[in-house]
Amino acid sequence: MSAAAAARKADSAGEKGKSKGGGKMNEEISSDSESESLAPRRTEEEEEEELEETAQEKKLRLAKLYLEQLRQQEEEKAEAQAFEEDQVAGRLKEDVLEQRGRLQKSVAKEIQAPAPADIQVLRGHQLSITCVVITPDDSAIFSAAKDCTIIKWSVESRRKLHVIPRAKKGVDGQPPGHGSHLLCLAISSDGKYLASGDRSKLIFVWEAQSCRHLYTFTGHRDAVSGLAFRRGTHQLYSTSHDRSVKVWNVAENSYVETLFGHQDSVAALDALSRECCVTAGGRDGTVRVWKIPEESQLVFYGHQGSIDSIQLINEEHMVSGADDGSVALWGLSKKRPLALQREAHGLRGEPGLEQPFWVSSVAALLNTDLVATGSHSSCVRLWQCGEGFRRLDPLCDIPLVGFINSLKFSTSGDFLVAGVGQEHRLGRWWRIKEARNSVCIIPLRRAPRPPTAGS
Repeated sequence: MSAAAAARKADSAGEKGKSKGGGKMNEEISSDSESESLAPRRTEEEEEEELEETAQEKKLRLAKLYLEQLRQQEEEKAEAQAFEEDQVAGRLKEDVLEQRGRLQKSVAKEIQAPAPADIQVLRGHQLSITCVVITPDDSAIFSAAKDCTIIKWSVESRRKLHVIPRAKKGVDGQPPGHGSHLLCLAISSDGKYLASGDRSKLIFVWEAQSCRHLYTFTGHRDAVSGLAFRRGTHQLYSTSHDRSVKVWNVAENSYVETLFGHQDSVAALDALSRECCVTAGGRDGTVRVWKIPEESQLVFYGHQGSIDSIQLINEEHMVSGADDGSVALWGLSKKRPLALQREAHGLRGEPGLEQPFWVSSVAALLNTDLVATGSHSSCVRLWQCGEGFRRLDPLCDIPLVGFINSLKFSTSGDFLVAGVGQEHRLGRWWRIKEARNSVCIIPLRRAPRPPTAGS
């Protein structure tokens, strides 16, 4: 090989080596730039220091940066886990308080009085509405009236979904229905069964979804005035003007037992999850708590007139209303009211002859401090229960003309349903001619909570 050829081969090998070495160097530079892009931007001084650092110092710096990122991620995970645990603990605490009957969520102060134009009026009954119930999912309302009909309404569309017509006497082959004034309704907590009671001593059980008649319960000797399902079961409690309380098993279409104790016609009944129910004893002046397994009862005194309405607030507290114009809050551990509001809806009549407006209906938003009462004073009144249910403070009035014969809060607490009539649910003492027999849906908007400090 000549000297010139050898020189050319050496130059070619040198160029290949340079290009190979240059590629490796480029890889190192790009890898460095990628790792440093993860780190925050540095000042010129830091960049100068970095140029001076050794490979070992650089590895140490990147390791520290990686560990710092890991520490921040672990802190964020710990905060999220603590938040979830707080939520679970809060729910468990609420469950325990609810089981003990001591849960009292504070919602009353957030409620804003609706404008009269926001109240939805549903008309379909010819005579006074006597009772209303809302399905557990808040999608439908059932109303019953003195015209012996039951109507199922859609909450969303405000339209009739189904009408159970009045049964005509002496007509064969007609669908089942009531032939006398309806006084009470109840719906099971799973929304499967609807029960209705009337003045002719009958209890009808319907399939709530289709309004198909299932059973008829007989046994009361006078008008059926109160019905309630025990929550989480298909056990039905009923009460009547015959002064008794009866227990039924709807799923098995069977009668269970009868309890006695009231000295006058019983006007209303309510129940929650425990195997007991509460009753308003009308003119015997008592509220009673019935312990079904023990077949025993607790007797409470406080009102001076006929006790016409009652509802449980939680497992340990209840509210009742009477025709002496008073509203009472009760605790099951005391035989006297924890709070008694006299003349709850004011007075009527000429000076010197004033009489209190009768309290014809009460309702409570379950496990909260919000209570509603109805009368014929041209309004529904909302109340806040004080701490420990030892005080009753008026919140606002919602204008409604007529006898407010029934009140029910939706499960969500977003609306209140009122059954309005020209006559009282239990009698025909006088009529309010300007009233409209209707179901009224009252929206309950909540004021936004003020921001907490530091938020």
